[in-house]
Amino acid sequence: MNTMSTMKKITLNNGVELPPIGFGVFQTPPEVTTEAVEAALRTGYRHIDTAAAYGNEREVGEAVRRSDVPREEVFIETKVWLSDYGFDATLHAFEKATAKLGFATIDLLLLHQPLTTRFDLTLEAYRALEQLLAQGKVRAIGVSNFMPEVLRDFLTKVKVVPAVNQVELHPFFQQKELQQLHKKHGILTQAWSPIGGITSYRGDGSKRTFDDPTLLRIAQAHGKSVAQVMLRWHVQQGRSAIPKSVKPARIAENFDVFDFALSTDELAAIDALDTGVRGGPEPATLTLESAGFKIPEA
Repeated sequence: MNTMSTMKKITLNNGVELPPIGFGVFQTPPEVTTEAVEAALRTGYRHIDTAAAYGNEREVGEAVRRSDVPREEVFIETKVWLSDYGFDATLHAFEKATAKLGFATIDLLLLHQPLTTRFDLTLEAYRALEQLLAQGKVRAIGVSNFMPEVLRDFLTKVKVVPAVNQVELHPFFQQKELQQLHKKHGILTQAWSPIGGITSYRGDGSKRTFDDPTLLRIAQAHGKSVAQVMLRWHVQQGRSAIPKSVKPARIAENFDVFDFALSTDELAAIDALDTGVRGGPEPATLTLESAGFKIPEA
């Protein structure tokens, strides 16, 4: 079966298209990033998500060049870290990112976090993204980890509605109020930790998504893994999902979600698993003092 032919792309609010399942490289060490991205491209992924703060943009670019996939067929997404917020600093952050990636243009450029303690810098950074968009240097712009109250305020102060807000989203943390706000404004919800990998890292005895009886039952009914069920849930509900792995078998498994469908009842059962408990840091707590670090030059 040709997976690519059954994978319907998502259209952003400016008409740019991206595949629903992307490949993430958060916490992937640079020395294994190239190999992991090459494996993803061989599998059929055509959307790679990185960030300045991950320290592996260079290796992502190298993997695309080494593959036999033309650059124009790969949707490249990266993010500006809050240390580089401010109009001129963000324009320079774009130059650093393109130099590391080795590509003149970026398909989707996001602000990695809301800097709530210096919202003026956040807004200046986004104005730089708006300029890059107008100049055709990026094809779409957006934000990441913006909470409802911050996003509402942000939308009153910017010219271009973000195409995407990439946030923690999995069956145990669904951010339903935020998803409704996105829908109202035509912003794509993009899920990081889409299969709840973050619920495995906490080490405090909390429940993991992979052990959930509802998800296990649905997976068994379809002859699929729990991870595949969660990714299918995102796809059917119109979200973009960014799973990550460095294991070729897992990379392939996470992409193999286009040959089955969840029923309305199954989707509702997964919707009912929301605990409202965030696995990652509270975005509003990140400041230049606590989270600012220098992003190296190219």
